[in-house]
Amino acid sequence: MYIFYLVAIVIVAIDQWTKWLVVKNMELGERIVLIDPTFGLLSHRNRGAAWGMLEGQIWLFTIVTVIVIIGILYYFHKEAKGKPLFQLSLMVLLGGAIGNFIDRLVRGEVVDFIDVLIPVINYDFPIFNVADAALSIGVVMLIIVLFFEEKAENAAKRKGE
Repeated sequence: MYIFYLVAIVIVAIDQWTKWLVVKNMELGERIVLIDPTFGLLSHRNRGAAWGMLEGQIWLFTIVTVIVIIGILYYFHKEAKGKPLFQLSLMVLLGGAIGNFIDRLVRGEVVDFIDVLIPVINYDFPIFNVADAALSIGVVMLIIVLFFEEKAENAAKRKGE
């Protein structure tokens, strides 16, 4: 069961390492093109939540993040036992939440650096980081897990009738 904690630890480690590399090696606003024009690294700071919402509300993010972390840990230990995909999705979420939480506590802002342009629709996706990606992936995984869990429970109920 605790092997799943390794997933969260690895996500936090990769997140913090990549942010450290950006802070140490790039000027704020500097962009390094990796695949022109669709993918690059752009040194950016975010003092808010997604897309800069609620900028400067560090106390709010601290309270919300602590509650989210407690909720994830509760569900991991009480509801996800014996459900490895549920456990995995929660630990991916935990890694993402802790990664950005560390930034807010240590730096007072979140380091973002992944810059993606979707050329088909000419959409410049908001700049993000490894923790943000983990949060998004974790939410999608959680939705899928809960969908199939509910589907299986409904099938079991119908079979028992």
